[in-house]
Amino acid sequence: MAARVVLIEADGGSRGNPGPAGYGAVVRDPQTGEVLAERSESIGVATNNVAEYRGLIAGLEAAAELGATEVDARMDSKLVVEQMSGRWQIKNPGLRPLAAQAAELVARFAAVRFSWIPRERNRHADALANAAMD
Repeated sequence: MAARVVLIEADGGSRGNPGPAGYGAVVRDPQTGEVLAERSESIGVATNNVAEYRGLIAGLEAAAELGATEVDARMDSKLVVEQMSGRWQIKNPGLRPLAAQAAELVARFAAVRFSWIPRERNRHADALANAAMD
């Protein structure tokens, strides 16, 4: 079976920290940029970092549903990227279950690469997260 590589752009946010929160995730074909899936949801009152993790989880779930074998995950949350890459410890106990859930999803793929991107390169996911908060 040929590798199916997808690109995930995920974002989360809260208005106030904590405050009304939501996330957005976009799964794209890395060759064409075509949107293969979108996910967004309002998650009630949460911190920004919880919302970022929820966005990543939603993106990984959508990628798995599409039958992806490899994932390039791009986020403007340095915290989530560094924690999921194993470079930063997860000190906040509230984030540990979310990180564990994300790690379980990561284990389903042959490869997952995490990279930080500036917010202006994450506009689609950011727009979905903002719409979910509204």
